[in-house]
Amino acid sequence: MTTTRQPGGTPLPADARLARELLDGLAEAILTTDETGRVTLVNAMAAELLPEISAGTALPDCNVTPLAQAVASGADHFTAEHHGRRLSGARRHLAGGRYAWYVRDVTEDHRHTAALLAERARTAFLAEAGSRLALTLHRDEVLRAVTTLAVPVLADVAVALPRSPAPAEPHARWTRYADGAPAPVGGLAGPTLASTVPGLAEALAGDVTEPGRWPDAPHADLAGMLPLDFGPPGALLVTPLLSAGGSAGALLLVRRGGRQGFDSREVELAREFAARAGAALATADLHGEQAHLARVLQTSLLPPDLPAVNGVRMAGGYRAAGDTLRIGGDFYEVFPHADGALFALGDVCGRGVGAAVLTGRVRQCLQTLRLVERRPLELIHLLNQALLDAPDAARRSQLTTVLLGSLERLPTGLDVRIAGGGHPAPLLVTADGTVTPVPVGGMPVGALTAARFAETRVRLGPGDLLLAYTDGVTGARGPRDAAVFGEARLRATLAAAAGQPPAALIDRVLAAVDDWLDGQAHDDVAMLALGASTSA
Repeated sequence: MTTTRQPGGTPLPADARLARELLDGLAEAILTTDETGRVTLVNAMAAELLPEISAGTALPDCNVTPLAQAVASGADHFTAEHHGRRLSGARRHLAGGRYAWYVRDVTEDHRHTAALLAERARTAFLAEAGSRLALTLHRDEVLRAVTTLAVPVLADVAVALPRSPAPAEPHARWTRYADGAPAPVGGLAGPTLASTVPGLAEALAGDVTEPGRWPDAPHADLAGMLPLDFGPPGALLVTPLLSAGGSAGALLLVRRGGRQGFDSREVELAREFAARAGAALATADLHGEQAHLARVLQTSLLPPDLPAVNGVRMAGGYRAAGDTLRIGGDFYEVFPHADGALFALGDVCGRGVGAAVLTGRVRQCLQTLRLVERRPLELIHLLNQALLDAPDAARRSQLTTVLLGSLERLPTGLDVRIAGGGHPAPLLVTADGTVTPVPVGGMPVGALTAARFAETRVRLGPGDLLLAYTDGVTGARGPRDAAVFGEARLRATLAAAAGQPPAALIDRVLAAVDDWLDGQAHDDVAMLALGASTSA
């Protein structure tokens, strides 16, 4: 037997049959050529992948064009789509000017790579969509984001058709974005649109639909939904904008006539995107409803405009700790009557919506009770009992401090009677700049059935003012070592503002508190300044 030696020196048998078996058992196609480029050997895999090539074929002239071009140009690599397979070949130089081509079937590798890239693109698209949709809580902005995100990744035109947030609106509004357009545009959906576009009625009901074609027949309800220069529409996919509460609307994805239709991966991606868009739209709708309720609540709970009372000068000031709703637990009221007026200023324990709700209850009680009782001390007892009789009084366990007072006109001033329920004493500011507290005392309202309250009386002469305030004024903490504004600073501010009208005095105090806070968070603030007018 003839033998050859491998590089390590170990002899190898020169057995042609064994060599052929080894070559044919390889998963890689192998072609060898002589120095002229003519094929001298074709293994079994090469015969399967390249049936056009056999021993004796001149590779520069073979029917596998990419391979022939590589041989002719002297390239060492080629790729080709051949008989439904993707091939990749590499050339290796052999002794005597001969060559060997190693050709692999990389169809599955290519498919896996394409699938990986597609999944990465899908993940990146959904991540961007989630990020952008999470940045807004406004319905119109969500619809604009939905349509601009979908183009051109999913379609050439995207139309979002949400359910109308108001049942009274007869037609829904759509938002459209087309590839190349400067911005989304809106329009009004016609009454028969749902029955005109295939799958739209089902999507609005929350059902999944399959891709189809844009309706061929022109229809009045479709006018404007596609740009005038869009050209013939092709594939159409209508998918519901699903949310936890059902369908929030539908998303229409339209492709131009020359673009390929939606494959299964694209349909799946569009549905997942629409689900996220539906959730964002539902969240925006919920936020809109809550904002509307907050505005209604705010309107009903903000201190009212003060009425005109003959012989009385007055002004109020209010700041809520909740910056978004501008409602809180501090309040003031003035109820005029034939002989003068009743006034109230109070502070509910807590802040925000919960405190505002109890504030509304206190104000409603006062609105009713003042019709049967004008004496401050008796009125505060009635208010205490009314709050304790509320069904949820024990569970609520919230306290209210309050000042209730009556104003009666005198020939030269006002007679003021004040009943206290655990509230800071009001301050008397005389015309000469003297600031004196008016002690009242008493226990918080709504805490105990047998609570004790107190009453005092003060006379306001010409130029005098009485300031009732909540502890949000004196308790305001600034950035300077977290020190509070305090009663001493309040008195100094009032003394400097002595002789000014009530509104100017209120503005002066609010400005001083704002300067002290220097942008820091603060508690609710309410103030009511009262004095005798110069003429009865």
